[in-house]
Amino acid sequence: MAKGTIRLADVARAAGVSQGTASNVFSRPDVVREEVREHVLETAKRLGYAGPSLTGRLLRAGKVNAIGVAAVEPLAYFFDDPWARALLAAVSQVCDANGTGLALVSAKDRQKLDWNIRSALVDGFILLCVEGGEKLVQLTRERQLPFVALALNDDDPSIASISVDNLGGAAAAARHLAELGHRRFAVLATELSHDHVGPVGVDEIRQAIYSTSRDRALGYWQALEAFGIRRQDVPIYETINDKASVEAGLELLFSAPEPPTALLAMSDNIALLAINWLRARGLSVPHDISVIGFDGVPEGGMVEPGLTTMAQPFAEIAQRAVRAILDDAVPGERETIGVTLIVRGSTAAPRQ
Repeated sequence: MAKGTIRLADVARAAGVSQGTASNVFSRPDVVREEVREHVLETAKRLGYAGPSLTGRLLRAGKVNAIGVAAVEPLAYFFDDPWARALLAAVSQVCDANGTGLALVSAKDRQKLDWNIRSALVDGFILLCVEGGEKLVQLTRERQLPFVALALNDDDPSIASISVDNLGGAAAAARHLAELGHRRFAVLATELSHDHVGPVGVDEIRQAIYSTSRDRALGYWQALEAFGIRRQDVPIYETINDKASVEAGLELLFSAPEPPTALLAMSDNIALLAINWLRARGLSVPHDISVIGFDGVPEGGMVEPGLTTMAQPFAEIAQRAVRAILDDAVPGERETIGVTLIVRGSTAAPRQ
């Protein structure tokens, strides 16, 4: 017999024992006499049988005690992006505490992502829906496993999701800077629509595909209007949350006759890139310009000056998401969690 075709029944037959006894040798060895166990194992080794399929056993049991974290990105995204890295660390801690495995499911290519989600040996998925959320939701629904979407850029109430208060958090960020005395603002935005980088106006914000970015812009405007600052007087530059697009936005914003004294960044990653750019050009943060981020990633507390930010409760988000999968208690409606203003050294009153 070819080694690849050996089954448990073949081992039992060759060893002269029942299939039940052979099965116990591999799954419950303590109930089989030692001489019988050794005889069956020797027979299995001679035939080239490595043991029952772990995958098959787990699937038959109905639970594999593992959770998949999925994103429409290359695998490096989980390690390169500060927000994804912080969230993954929080999810990992909850999984460790529960003795639960973790699988990263990711691919930029639709066909590969489809295969990765269909073949992942998990009990459910946590979806990082920063980009391509509709693809993730569709593929995961087809798998018919429980899932929870995070950072969902979709207002569909039928999708189980846990989100942060983007509107209220952004309003608090803008209010903090306005109360310090700033009146010249600019926004470096995360993606509003597909494949666009550059200045955007009021209409583009209203028509934005991605609700996270739209709501943060609306929150900024809401707070600033209370200080007499019109939304059309706050330039917004759409980035793709990377170094090249952030620096292009800064070049444009700081070429204006009256550049901003306060920069509202829709992610900590954007804010940290901006601080590096400003420092390289001899501009002092916060004395020449104040910068505030959004996320609360650990890196924000490690730079000099420390980054003022709206911090997401990563531990709480992770706990809710993991327990929803493990307890088969996926929320029936969208859940929203508040964010917290953390004031550090990157914001101060403007120069007089």
